Amino acid sequence: MTRVLVPVRQAWRTLTSMRTALVLLFLLALAAVPGSLLPQRPLNPDKTTAYIKSHGAWGRFLDSIGAFDVFGSIWFSAIYLLLFVSLIGCLVPRIGVHARALRRAPLAAPKNLDRLPEHASFTTGGDPATYADAARAVLGRRWRVVRRQDASGAVTLSAEKGYSRETGNLLFHVALLVSLVLIAIGRLYSYQGSRIVVAGPDNGFCNAIINYDSWKPGRFAAEGKIAPAPFCIDEVSKFTADYTPTGEPEQFKADIVYSRTPNATPQRGAITVNHPLRLEGDRVYLIGHGFAPEVTIRMPDGSVQHKTAVFAPTNASTLYSEGVVKAQGKEAAKQDVGLQGFFAPTPQETSPGVFTSTSPKVDDPVLGLFVYVGDLNTNGLPQSVYTLDTSKMKRVGAVNLRIGQSKTFANGVSVTFDGWQPWVSLQVSHDPVQGYLLFSALAMVLGLLASLGVRRRRVWLRMTGDGASPTVVQVGGLARSDSGNFTAEFEALLDRLRAAATPSGELVTTGGRP
Repeated sequence: MTRVLVPVRQAWRTLTSMRTALVLLFLLALAAVPGSLLPQRPLNPDKTTAYIKSHGAWGRFLDSIGAFDVFGSIWFSAIYLLLFVSLIGCLVPRIGVHARALRRAPLAAPKNLDRLPEHASFTTGGDPATYADAARAVLGRRWRVVRRQDASGAVTLSAEKGYSRETGNLLFHVALLVSLVLIAIGRLYSYQGSRIVVAGPDNGFCNAIINYDSWKPGRFAAEGKIAPAPFCIDEVSKFTADYTPTGEPEQFKADIVYSRTPNATPQRGAITVNHPLRLEGDRVYLIGHGFAPEVTIRMPDGSVQHKTAVFAPTNASTLYSEGVVKAQGKEAAKQDVGLQGFFAPTPQETSPGVFTSTSPKVDDPVLGLFVYVGDLNTNGLPQSVYTLDTSKMKRVGAVNLRIGQSKTFANGVSVTFDGWQPWVSLQVSHDPVQGYLLFSALAMVLGLLASLGVRRRRVWLRMTGDGASPTVVQVGGLARSDSGNFTAEFEALLDRLRAAATPSGELVTTGGRP
C-alpha cells in the first residue's frame, strides 16, 4: 500500500507546486489564443462554417480538436480545472506558513554581526538601554522590532520588515483563484442576446428570449432560473458613423429611446463602442452596423408593398453589403417576388454593370438587384432573412438603381429604390459577477505590486557598555532577497542610527560587500 501511495504523493506535490501553477497559468493563456484568432461557433456559427469550408482539411482538423469552441472544449476545461486544484493545493499550506511567520518574533541577533554582508559599529555616550530606545524610534513602524538582553548583559534589537511581500504574493494568487471561481459562476448565470434593429419607430424590442435573433444562455439561465430584466429598447432614433478623411472609423453612436419596464416613462440615451447602456444589471452594447435599403415593389396582381431589408456587410472596411428582399403575394397565385443583390454605399463601377464600394460612407449609393418571380417556398415555415430560395422561382431581370430610380419587369413587376436606413446590432449581456471580477482584478494588481516592490530585510543591533564608558553599538544587516540595493539602504539607515547617538558618538568601523 505504501508503495502505491508514494507516486500519488509525488504527483500531488508536483501538481500543487507553485512552478506547476505558473506553467498551467501560461498554458491557459496560450490555449485562449485560438479563441481570439479563430471564429467561435457559439458567437458566430455562420462565420465558423464559412471558415471551415474555405480551409478544407485544415479547417476540419481544427474543428475536430475544438478550436472553434475553445472555451467549451475538454482540453481547455482540463487546464482550467488543473489550475484551480493546483492553486488551492499550493495556497492553503503557504497561507498557514505565512500566518505562523507573522506571529513569530524576529530571530535573535547572531553572535558575530561582523560576519554579515552588511555591518558596522560605532560608539555613543549614552547607556545601552537609552540608546536602544532611540534606535527603536529611528527604525519606526515599518520594522517589526523585538528587544532582548543576551547572557553577557548586552541589549539587542532584532528588526525585520518586508512581510507584505509574501502577503502581496498570496493576495495575487488568492485573487486569481477567486477570479477563476467567479468566471465559472458567471458562465452558469450569464446570458447574451443579440438583435439587429433598423433605425426608426416601431422597430424596438423588449428583453425577452423570443425577441432575439440569437440567444446564448448559461446553464442556469437556459433552465429558466434567471428572469431577464424587463426593460425595453423602444427604438433607435438615430445612428451616426464618423470617419476620417481616409475612411477609417472614428466614432459610432446610436441614440436610443428605452424604458426600464414596459410601462415606465421612456428615456433617451446613447450607446457608443465600449460604452454600453447599463439597465437593471444588464449591459446593452453596440457591436455592429450596416444598411437596410428601402424599396417599393409592385406585385404581379397590381398591389404595392413597401419593404425595408437588412443587408449584411461582406467587406468590413467598405461596408459593401449583400442581402435579399421578399414580398409574398396571394398564396393561391404563387406570384411572390424575391430580390437578391448588393448595396454599395460609395459605388465604383469596375466593369459595365458591376459595382464595388470604395468607402463605408454613403455617397450616391447603388442598389444592384436580381429580380425573381414565383413561389418563395415558405410552406408556412420561417425562413432566413439573408437567403433566398429560388428553386421555384424564375429570374425576370436585373437592375442597378440609385435612389429614386425604378425599373419595370415582366408580369407588371416593378421595383423602386426609395432610400436606406441604418441598422445596428445590439447585444444584451448579463453577467452577475462582473463587479466582483473588477475587485478581484484590482486585488491581483495590488498583490503583484506588493510582491514586486517590497523587499525582505533584517537588521540587528547590539549595544554593549556599562554606562560609565561609551557604549559600543554593533549593527548588522541581511537582505532576504537579492533584488534592490541593500548596501545603499543599509548606509542610509546607519546614518540615521548614528544621528540618534549622543554628540560624543564616534564611528569606529564600517564593513560591507567589497
